[in-house]
Amino acid sequence: MELRPILSTLRRHKTAAALIVLEIALSCAIICNAMFLIGGRLERMDRPSGAAEDEIVRIQIAGIGQSDNAAALTSSDLAALRAIPGVKSASVTNEVNFGNSSWNSGVTLAPEQRQSSLNATTYLGDETLPTTMGLTLVAGRYFNADEMVDWDAFNNPGANLAVPVAIITKDMADKLWPGQDALGKTFYSWGEGGTRVVGVVDKLARPNEQGGPEAYYYSMLLPLRVPFNVGGNYLLRTSPERRAEVLEAAVEALERNGPSRIILKQQTLEEMRHDFYRQDRAMSWMLVIVSVLLLVVTALGIVGLASFWVAQRTKQIGVRRALGATRGQVLRYFQLENFVLATAGIIIGMLLAYALNQMMMSKAELPRLPAVYLPVGALVLWLLGQLSVLGPARRAAAVPPAVATRSV
Repeated sequence: MELRPILSTLRRHKTAAALIVLEIALSCAIICNAMFLIGGRLERMDRPSGAAEDEIVRIQIAGIGQSDNAAALTSSDLAALRAIPGVKSASVTNEVNFGNSSWNSGVTLAPEQRQSSLNATTYLGDETLPTTMGLTLVAGRYFNADEMVDWDAFNNPGANLAVPVAIITKDMADKLWPGQDALGKTFYSWGEGGTRVVGVVDKLARPNEQGGPEAYYYSMLLPLRVPFNVGGNYLLRTSPERRAEVLEAAVEALERNGPSRIILKQQTLEEMRHDFYRQDRAMSWMLVIVSVLLLVVTALGIVGLASFWVAQRTKQIGVRRALGATRGQVLRYFQLENFVLATAGIIIGMLLAYALNQMMMSKAELPRLPAVYLPVGALVLWLLGQLSVLGPARRAAAVPPAVATRSV
């Protein structure tokens, strides 16, 4: 099938052809960037937190008024929680994954260093916290009981206490000491003097997105025994099927142990993840719906134009059939014609997609559009165009030559 008759026909219908090309170009530009944004959202939502999400429940509690015996009450709380059937481990901490509230601290490698090497989130807890969270240790060890520092003593003005040891994430270790073993290294962040790294865990995510994607796993655990009024997060680890049962029993135990307190939140870590990424899911679905609607509108435009051209070219089709053109040749003619229009639109659309991505990079600080999304978007629009034109093209190919030549 030669292109010359097709190009000649398109030149006689410049306005209609230009509208379809423009529609395909805009669809290509928007869909390529929408697929990129959807992929980014899905990848973001799929990031592991590093914790045993299917085994952890969290209760956030707050006291009413000033509590003078918070440390003693916390100790009795933990004893009651650990006695609940099905509880593998229980701890109290200042922050929790997907909790949004994050304790952040600059980290330096020398006491005289003025600019931080990085900013890390800080999880505080006793020696049971890493086990309760279900972290994966890749080097070193967890805390020993004799390394614990009491929060009240540490937070006392003029105490000048040091935090002797820390557990950090692999990402944080690689950033501070690239290509080196982090165990035994010292950094400066909390308290007087340096803090020695005794353990490295695979991953432990921040409670929020502060610092961007690169800093998502810049986390450290410090052996500070905090009372319930510092963050108020009780974490309990149990088997997945017993989470609801354990959560109910834990709330009852805390209410009995300290009735003058308020239960703020009670949920599983999986529920917290679900709530944390609610906006990302909503944005992804919105982009999917917009993309589908745009494809539908584009398909309807192609169908409408093809149907119009079939009706306008009835005599031309009849003449071709009378001269020996087969139904397959007529069908391929319209498909090739649509392929030419789609290709022109896709080429323009790729340039628009790149320009749109550049604008979003400067305005919304989004990453560069990977080149792989361009051929994917092109393939989608090529397939859409061929499927859309198939119906009108088959109707054209099915017109008998005698009827076609009389219909003018």
